[in-house]
Amino acid sequence: MIVCIAEKPSVARDIAEVLGAHTRKEGYIEGNGYQVTWTFGHLCTLKEPHEYTPNWKSWSLGSLPMIPPRFGIKLIGHDPGIEKQFHIIEQLMQNADEIINCGDAGQEGELIQRWVMQKAGARCPVKRLWISSLTEEAIRDGFAKLKDQADFQSLYEAGLSRAIGDWLLGMNATRLYTIKYGQNKQVLSIGRVQTPTLALIVNRQLEIANFQPKQYWELKTNYRDTTFSALIRKSDEEIAAEEEKNGGKKKIIENPGIDPIANREEGEALVERIKDLPFVVTSVSKKDGREFAPRLFDLTSLQVECNKKFAYSADETLKLIQSLYEKKVATYPRVDTTFLSDDIYPKCPGILKGLRDYEVLTAPLNGSTLPKSKKVFDNSKVTDHHAIIPTGVYAQNLTDMERRVYDLIARRFIAVFYPDCKISTTTVMGEVDKIEFKVSGKQILEPGWRVVFAKDVKDTTEEKEEEDENVLPAFVKGESGPHVPDLNEKWTQPPRPYTEATLLRAMETAGKLVDNDELRDALKENGIGRPSTRAAIIETLFKRNYIRKERKNLIATPTGVELVQLIHEELLKSAELTGIWEKKLREIEKKTYDARQFLEELKQMVSEIVMSVLSDNTNRRITIQDAAAAQAGEKVKKEPKKRERKPGAPKEKKPKATPAATVNADSLVGQPCPLCGKGTIIKGKTAYGCSEWKNGCTYRKAL
Repeated sequence: MIVCIAEKPSVARDIAEVLGAHTRKEGYIEGNGYQVTWTFGHLCTLKEPHEYTPNWKSWSLGSLPMIPPRFGIKLIGHDPGIEKQFHIIEQLMQNADEIINCGDAGQEGELIQRWVMQKAGARCPVKRLWISSLTEEAIRDGFAKLKDQADFQSLYEAGLSRAIGDWLLGMNATRLYTIKYGQNKQVLSIGRVQTPTLALIVNRQLEIANFQPKQYWELKTNYRDTTFSALIRKSDEEIAAEEEKNGGKKKIIENPGIDPIANREEGEALVERIKDLPFVVTSVSKKDGREFAPRLFDLTSLQVECNKKFAYSADETLKLIQSLYEKKVATYPRVDTTFLSDDIYPKCPGILKGLRDYEVLTAPLNGSTLPKSKKVFDNSKVTDHHAIIPTGVYAQNLTDMERRVYDLIARRFIAVFYPDCKISTTTVMGEVDKIEFKVSGKQILEPGWRVVFAKDVKDTTEEKEEEDENVLPAFVKGESGPHVPDLNEKWTQPPRPYTEATLLRAMETAGKLVDNDELRDALKENGIGRPSTRAAIIETLFKRNYIRKERKNLIATPTGVELVQLIHEELLKSAELTGIWEKKLREIEKKTYDARQFLEELKQMVSEIVMSVLSDNTNRRITIQDAAAAQAGEKVKKEPKKRERKPGAPKEKKPKATPAATVNADSLVGQPCPLCGKGTIIKGKTAYGCSEWKNGCTYRKAL
C-alpha cells in the first residue's frame, strides 16, 4: 500500500480524488492501492527545555545558556485531535510499502512531514510530490514526475537549522532578558527575526521623534501658465545618497543651479532681481520612452500591494492567497520570485482562456503569439516555484476580499502580455538673469498595458503618473516673455512611520528601502525572515504588545522602545546582521553552506550573548506599561492569559517557574538586590530574599 500524506484535509481530498481513492476511513481516504492521510499543519515541534533536563524547568540565570547535546521532537501540546490523527498516521506508515510526501512544496512543508515521518518511525522508501498548484492537471503531472526524498535533503536541513536556530536564540535570550531586566511582571520575548524587525520600527520612530525640521525656500516662476522651478545645486550628502541608491556606483553627476536659499531675505532679493526681466526658454528636449508592465507578484509584493490598496494586513493577505491556492484558482503563494520558468510559457494561452471574467482584456491577445519577455520568463530567477499567477481554473464562489486579491493577480498576469506603454517626456529649460529654471511633463502616447488597470484598481505606478503626467504647452527655444516669480516657504519633513507595506519591504532588504526592482532583487539574499513567515512575525509583535497600529502606521509601544534600547548586543537587533544569518540558511538550502557549521556559529553567538548580559551590572529594567493597560481596559489585562494558553509558545507559559516572575504589590518587591545587584527582591513566607538565591546570593530581610 502507498501512503500519501498531505498538509491539510482539503488538499488530501483533492489528491485522493485524482488518485481514485474514494473510501472514507477515520483519518484517511483509501482506494486504488493508496491511503491518503493528512496533518493539520505542524503536528510535531522541538522539545521544551525541561524535556532535555529537569534543571531547565525553572527560569534561572545559572542554567543559561541552554544548549542540548542533541535536539529532539515531540507532538505539539496535549491536543487529543492531534494525538489521535498522529497515531492513525503512525499505523499507516509502519505498514506502508512506500510513502509519498505531499506536503506544501517549500521549506516549512518539508520540515512538517519529515518530523511526522521521524516520529512515526517510517522505514520504507519515500517519494516527494512537488507541485505549484492544486489543479487536477498539476496533481496528475506531479504524480507522473515524483522525485526522490533524498533530492530535498538540503531543503530539510535548512528548515531544521532555522527551527533549531530560533529555539536556541529565542529560549535563551527570552529567559536571559526576562530574568535580568523584566521587573518580575512580563516575559520579554526575544526572537531571531522578531527583535531586529521591532528594532527597525523603534529606530524609525526615534528618527522621527528626534527630527529637527529645517526651513527652506523654493524659487518658482509662472511663464505661460506653466510653473517652472529654479534649479538648486545638490549637497554632497544628496550626491552620496544618489550613489547609494544606484548600488554604490560612482558616476559624474552634473550639478547646476543656485545654492539652496537659506533665508527669506535672500529669496526675496532673488525675486526682486528677476521679476522685471524676461523669461527666456533655453532648451526644449523631447524624449520618447517605454514603461514596462508591473512585475508579476511574489508574496511580499502582493502583501505590500494589498496593504496599500485595501489596508489588508500581511497576515490577512497570506490567508487570502492561501485560500485562493486551495480553491485551485492561484498558484503556490509562499514564493520570493517575480519570474516564470520557460516551461510555463506554453500553458499561458490556456490560463488566459480560463480567465472568463476578463474576456474584454484577454480578447486582444487571442489568436496571436504571446510575447516571451526576459522580464517575465527567466529560468535563472526561478528556484523551487515561480511567481504567483492564476491557474486558469474559473474563479467562482470567492469572498469579496478573495475577489480583490484575485483581481490584482489576474490583471498583473494579463498585463505582462500587452505592449509596453509608450510615453513622451518633455523637459523645458529656461533662464532669467543666469538663474536656471526647469519643468518636465509626461504624455502617454500609447497606453499599452495600462488599459488592463481600470481606474478603480490603481496600478503600482499610478501615484507616480499623477505626479508626472503634465502635458505642457508647445515651447520654442529662444522664445521669451513676462513671468511671475514667487517664493514658497517649505520645511524639511521627517521620515514616515512604517506601515505594514513599507515594513515588509524593509524586512525583504534588511532595512534598506530601495525603489529599483533589480537592486531589490540583489538585496533579497540578505532579507530577514522568509516570505511565508514575515506576516507571522509582525502579528507576534502585536501580540507581545511591542507595537500597535495608528491608522496604517506601525507604532512601537514604550515597552517595545525600551526593550530595543536595552539590548546592546547588535546580533540580536541588527537587521543587517540577521540578514547575513538568513543568507546562510538560504545557502544551506542551495548546498553551498554546511548546516553543522551554521549551528556551531549560532551556539557560539548564544553563549557570547549570555556572557555579555550576565556581566551587565547597571541594574537596568524595562518599565512595563501599566498605564497603557489601564487605558486599553480589561482586554489588554487579559492578554497574557491568552498567550499562556497558546500552544507552541513555551517561552511564555513558564514564567511561574522562577521566583523572578512573581508579581507583588509590596513596594520592596521588584527592587534591585542591594547585595549582589544582579537579582531583584522577592517575598517569601517569613522574609524578603533575592531572586539570585539559587546562584549564591545570601541577601535576607525579615518580614
